[in-house]
Amino acid sequence: MRASLIQIAVDEGEPVETRRRRVSSLVREQAGADLVVLPELWTTGAFAYEDFGREAEPLDGPTHEAMAKAASDTGVWLHAGSIPERDPDGTLYNTSLVFSPAGELAAAYRKIHRFGFDEGEAVLMGAGRHPVTVRLPGTTLGVATCYDLRFPELFRRLVDAGAETLVVPAGWPERRRSHWTLLARARAVENQAFVLACGTAGTHAGVPQAGHSIVVDPWGEVLAEAGPGEQVLTVDFDPGRVAVTRDQFPALKDRVLGLEPPRR
Repeated sequence: MRASLIQIAVDEGEPVETRRRRVSSLVREQAGADLVVLPELWTTGAFAYEDFGREAEPLDGPTHEAMAKAASDTGVWLHAGSIPERDPDGTLYNTSLVFSPAGELAAAYRKIHRFGFDEGEAVLMGAGRHPVTVRLPGTTLGVATCYDLRFPELFRRLVDAGAETLVVPAGWPERRRSHWTLLARARAVENQAFVLACGTAGTHAGVPQAGHSIVVDPWGEVLAEAGPGEQVLTVDFDPGRVAVTRDQFPALKDRVLGLEPPRR
């Protein structure tokens, strides 16, 4: 399987509609890939909190329209990163969109863990409640977003639902880049799965972004890693290695669930 992670640079001076057209062109340039992945909140920037409400759109809004057409024109599975979604009841969500090669919406995932510690995204957006997997030819995707990467329980739930390839779009800050790489590798090792983690470049509302999108195999080995700027990171990987790894080193079968509370 060939995956292309498009590490978009978010320039605050670039109008959102201009960026949609530019990103659509970047997706179309990935003809020959099986899966294309975009970052989190690339229309606004993950830290541009003041823009969330102004740029929020319905699930079937302009980003959905542009990305569905780009996916169908290119014939790829497209994880279109996430958008600030406005629900009909007015609630905002950080929502990821996954499109089939026919341009159909295959899945939408509302980010469960919101970043901000009672500020920013944590108060401006609602929390998703449901983990999401998507079946592709040859592998099942488990979908997570940015701050979710710090919460291993979500990834266990995805693996229990059949996930073999974990896809994590993000707007991760440069000052915590070491955590980004560490956590991506940890989620791969503990779940014996591929991790495709796609970040942004540029600066969001004064917050420099980490870039360094990364692809990790089920043993925790880094197959490819981007630099800090806008870049397309393309890697060929064999989804069949997940089953082989889990068979050769069957650690997942030794999980102990339903532990009693610690003794005091």
